Amino acid sequence: MVSKDMKKAREAGTLPTRRTAAGLRAGLAALGALILTLVGVVGAAHASAPDPDSFRFSVTTASPEGPDARRIFDFVAEPGAQIQDQVAVSNHGPAPVTFAMVTNDGIFTPTGSFDIRTSDQEPQDSGGWFEVQPSVEVPAGETVIVPFTITVPENVTPGDHPAGIVATITTAASASGPGVGVESRVGVRVNLRVPGEVVPSIALDHVTATYTPSWNPFAPGDVRVSYEVSNDGNLRVAGDQTITASGPFGIGASTLDRGVEGIKELIPGTSRSTAATIGGIWPLGPVTTEVVVTPALVATEGEAGGAIDVPAADLRPVTVTVTTWAVPWIHLLLLAVLALVVIGVRDNRRRRTQRLEALLEKARAEGRAAAVAEPGTGAAPAPGEPAPTPPTTPDALSEPSAPDALAEPTGGTRAPSSGG
Repeated sequence: MVSKDMKKAREAGTLPTRRTAAGLRAGLAALGALILTLVGVVGAAHASAPDPDSFRFSVTTASPEGPDARRIFDFVAEPGAQIQDQVAVSNHGPAPVTFAMVTNDGIFTPTGSFDIRTSDQEPQDSGGWFEVQPSVEVPAGETVIVPFTITVPENVTPGDHPAGIVATITTAASASGPGVGVESRVGVRVNLRVPGEVVPSIALDHVTATYTPSWNPFAPGDVRVSYEVSNDGNLRVAGDQTITASGPFGIGASTLDRGVEGIKELIPGTSRSTAATIGGIWPLGPVTTEVVVTPALVATEGEAGGAIDVPAADLRPVTVTVTTWAVPWIHLLLLAVLALVVIGVRDNRRRRTQRLEALLEKARAEGRAAAVAEPGTGAAPAPGEPAPTPPTTPDALSEPSAPDALAEPTGGTRAPSSGG
């Protein structure tokens, strides 16, 4: 039975009624269902996001009928000319994909691989001369031919103008966080050369040489040479490199012929750093290192030596000479140790000689003292005391003293002579 106080409170509205509590429970249940629904939708959307690794596609050169055997596009065109060709975009995945078609200027990565500028960079050269459809939808397991047109500007400079045409697809990367996309792109390189006054030229900068001695004092050390090669001409070139290192007056010269290692191709306006090590250099003081780089023509598709023949006389080498010091620290340390050993041996020998002389002098002194002492007279005098003076004895061979036969007798008389 409900008390009067509870009735008054319920009538005043200070206590919830059963209907209000039921409504609250229903509201909480609806909110929980909404949260679960949202979580399910987000989870479904996340689960349906395509994995970037699931896309498998390729882009190749093509004829109007389909992919052909060319590896790259290689064109020679006059200013104002138009070039028409096509690429084949193949979808090797299990679902249809819509690819964006992008063209841009050709570049080289620091490792020497060809690439094009990223999609967020505007083309500055031949990458902007293309006309191609913005996108293409390719069904699963099929190939679509995409035509393109290149229009060479009238005022273009002679030389090489590399570019590329790619098919791209951007997907969300869950590991990179929300709002971050991963662009996957595959394409074909386009070499475009404009005839005219071509100049194959390179520059050699930032040449340094560092000597590293061998820990074996009987073995020579190494010279590490690093430098940067730039293409300041208007043709694609490689760098044929020769490095020579030698000591004073050409002593111990060593030469390394690298060929085009590290500089297999440079497009105009680009540079690349490389390094090499030359062995067999003895630490004899100053080491002179000479780096010679000669531009070499890069062969184009189907024609060795390039699409335009350039006389060999125009391929001028560039030479830079630097000097570094090869200090024979190991040898100096060994000399110092040897000098200490020699000095120690000499001092030890001198001390031994001094001790031996002191012993000999003592023996001589004792011998002299023993020779001076009389046999049977007792011990020799103590050190510092004078030796005893031997007694004076009469000379056994001396004549006795005889009276003077001619002396006059006493009394003043003279004895008569016996001879009468």
